Amino acid sequence: MDTDLITRPFVTVILAAGKGKRMLNPDFPKVMYRVNGKSMIDHVVELSQQLRSKSVIVVVGFKREVVMEHLRQDFGASLEFAVQAEQLGTGHAVFQTEDLLKNFEGDVLLLYGDTPLLTFDTMTNFMHQHWQTGAALTVLTAKVDDPTGYGRIIRLPDGSVDRIVEDRDATPEQRSIDEINSGIYMFRKKELFDALHFVRNDNAQHEYYVTDVLGYLAHHGKKVSAVLAKHFDEIRGVNTNAQLEEAERASRDNSEVFRR
Repeated sequence: MDTDLITRPFVTVILAAGKGKRMLNPDFPKVMYRVNGKSMIDHVVELSQQLRSKSVIVVVGFKREVVMEHLRQDFGASLEFAVQAEQLGTGHAVFQTEDLLKNFEGDVLLLYGDTPLLTFDTMTNFMHQHWQTGAALTVLTAKVDDPTGYGRIIRLPDGSVDRIVEDRDATPEQRSIDEINSGIYMFRKKELFDALHFVRNDNAQHEYYVTDVLGYLAHHGKKVSAVLAKHFDEIRGVNTNAQLEEAERASRDNSEVFRR
């Protein structure tokens, strides 16, 4: 899909504050591990720029000076940074960008610094459908043979999204659903921050989750849509060395799909 279809203003927020506790070297920023010859975060920033994002904001936290210096060397002054001093969840991380976006009107694309295999075609299709449906929020999903551990997408009869049910909370019938949440979203900016002000941390981890924005908007009658990615590998996050090897292997074995 051509970038000429991307006609509405949007900004990209990339979450890159996590520690990577399960990686081989937990003191090294996870997003700087390399896949297909470059750091994971570089893949995601490059994709954002190819999509013609009006601006790219990277939310940094753990080893933030290291990550910021790396990105400044690779991308100069083209990026903005928001700091998540404490890792209190994805919703909290996105909330750190509110001041930077106070004068922006448009949509916010949420990506992650540890998903290096997202493709241009998938994201342009995703964004186009977000605008075409007039949704307040659109979520990128995937279908998998074994959805264990992932949040399930519960759709309404018209195809819009009712809610996401986490694996631990799902009924046996819901666990049979093979469409899962990638965590990648596009929001109308106003609705995003309106909802974030109401997100609470009354969960086992005492963290603020961006998934709760979806529930809030759906509950208040806002349209939530979903777009299915063609390849599950595109939305794989990297949290362990084994997953890093899987991402490298997928990039190599499907080079025509994942080539930038």
